[in-house]
Amino acid sequence: MTPTTPTTPTINGFAQHRIPGATTAELNVAVGGGGTETPVVLLHGFPQTNLMWRHVAPQLATDRTVICPDLRGYGASDKPADPDGTAYSKRAMAADVVAVAKALGHDRFALVGHDRGALVAIRAGLDHPETVTHLASLDVLPTLDMWEVMRGTSAAIGFHLYLMAQPPGLPEQLIGASPDAFFGHFLDVWTRDPAAVPADVRAAYLAACRAAVPSIVADYRASAGVDVTHDRADREAGNRLRMPVSVLQQDWGAALGFDAAALWSAWADDLRHSTVSCGHFMAEEAPDVVVGAVRELLRR
Repeated sequence: MTPTTPTTPTINGFAQHRIPGATTAELNVAVGGGGTETPVVLLHGFPQTNLMWRHVAPQLATDRTVICPDLRGYGASDKPADPDGTAYSKRAMAADVVAVAKALGHDRFALVGHDRGALVAIRAGLDHPETVTHLASLDVLPTLDMWEVMRGTSAAIGFHLYLMAQPPGLPEQLIGASPDAFFGHFLDVWTRDPAAVPADVRAAYLAACRAAVPSIVADYRASAGVDVTHDRADREAGNRLRMPVSVLQQDWGAALGFDAAALWSAWADDLRHSTVSCGHFMAEEAPDVVVGAVRELLRR
């Protein structure tokens, strides 16, 4: 584990390190806090980096260790090639998270994920139930359910899912031709409070994404392939999340015609599901809501 020298905004009071993941990939990881309470790992979403936790992480770090990796393929973490379509499976990315926590001395931890990070968190909870003590998911459905609810013209809101699901070549070329317009689109339309993503943070996100087009596409492509296979196998085997689970979501079900709480209840027995009034980037738009939900989860 070696310190790194940040050149972009960082989480106040957190040290940046490079820590080996489960395979050859090294992850950029922000670490802060301390104490004997259950450690918490925070996993960012798209199109972001661990910087999205800049308001949440310091609050949680007042009484526990908080670990914020850049996911494999994002931010300053390594971006391995994906010759067989498995390098960015959520199973591989979840194994990275377990390896990073173990390298920091933690065999058990709570896990909070947003967007893509939530999909990694769900897979970690299914694959490593002895390691993940609590799980919080911010604004996603499990991968298998996500694809099943995307129907008709209302599914156009998820056009990027279909674009990046295409075979290697075309998605990378199209997105790479104008990456700031592509990634910036989501920062604009998914945010209800534009001030929540200030100019320096937006610039950091866009620069990170600009440098990671192939790996970001590979992450999404995996969610249309190997991740579905893994989720379906768990569903057929009756494998469920055994730990306490909290879900915060926008009310996508009202727009797309599904019952999000019911879908989630098929995966978790100890479930608390809540809708929020902020935009998708809730850790930046409503950090106190997220902190409160995580603290409530940790008391269960």
